Amino acid sequence: MSGFSIGLFVRRPEFGAVLSFAAVIAFYVAFGGVSLGTLFGAASWVNFAANLGIVALPVGLLMIAGELDISIGAMIPAGSMSIAILSGYYELPIVIGMFGALAIGVLVGLLNGFLAVRTSVPSLIITLGTLVAVQGLVLAGSVILTGAASVPLNAPAWAKTVFGDLIQGKFQVIILWWFALTVVFGFVLHATRYGNWIFAMGGDEVSARNAGIPTDRLRIALFVLSSTAASFVGMCGAILFNSAQVSGGMNYIFNTVVSIVVGGVLLTGGFGSVAGIFLGALTFAVVNQGIYFTDIDRNWSNLIIGVMLMAAVLMNDTFRQMALSFAPKKNK
Repeated sequence: MSGFSIGLFVRRPEFGAVLSFAAVIAFYVAFGGVSLGTLFGAASWVNFAANLGIVALPVGLLMIAGELDISIGAMIPAGSMSIAILSGYYELPIVIGMFGALAIGVLVGLLNGFLAVRTSVPSLIITLGTLVAVQGLVLAGSVILTGAASVPLNAPAWAKTVFGDLIQGKFQVIILWWFALTVVFGFVLHATRYGNWIFAMGGDEVSARNAGIPTDRLRIALFVLSSTAASFVGMCGAILFNSAQVSGGMNYIFNTVVSIVVGGVLLTGGFGSVAGIFLGALTFAVVNQGIYFTDIDRNWSNLIIGVMLMAAVLMNDTFRQMALSFAPKKNK
């Protein structure tokens, strides 16, 4: 049995994410005067990470497959407004509102996937188009149907408990969904043939197709997962806060892509892991929210956040290059 190899461990996509997470914590402790007990006991960054992480999981798989979906920025308010209009304004059963919220995610995902398969247009441009179109649809639809850009929602107790409750009065229940989905996505990517197909697509799509992998169907399925996950996050937010607005969600585009890259996924595809995506969301959340637990002047917050994120991405890339150049010694 071969022994433990540092070089092989460093090759793991999530290794850089582990170092980035540790470096961010160390920075806040050393220079921000933050207490670890205070930071790890806070709910704000964990809640932030959970909402971001659920969106990042399927988008990360898309990126591993060599695609990108930025329409998530519109799907979050689309999901929240769908359930609010159906079950808030029209007072239909909450189950119908949930179905409507998830259905719009499936439909937009099918549209993105179909266009990506049937045309030669890059997925970035395709999803940019659906991003703008869905934004306009949500705004116009809300004004036409309700006469307002904000709609209240009063969900029943069981729906609040499952999708929009607070654990111990501060931790959103969506954290449990994040953990569960991370396990499911991790199993699919790293323990099933579908995961092998995703890596193969990102590495060389032509070779993957020639090997018999159903690349078209897989691409469509990944786009559906991406947009539906975003609408699910929007739905949970509407249930939690008892209202929905047509604005919001655009920050998720930048936040999601950066957290995935920090997690070790290549923009060019073919490399990454679910554990890395999970850690990337955690790291981004700590960077984004941790500044508020420090003694640092808030006027410097954006600069510090930007520098720390750049450092995390560069650190991840540096260790990845070192790992790829590592050649284990052969046993004589």
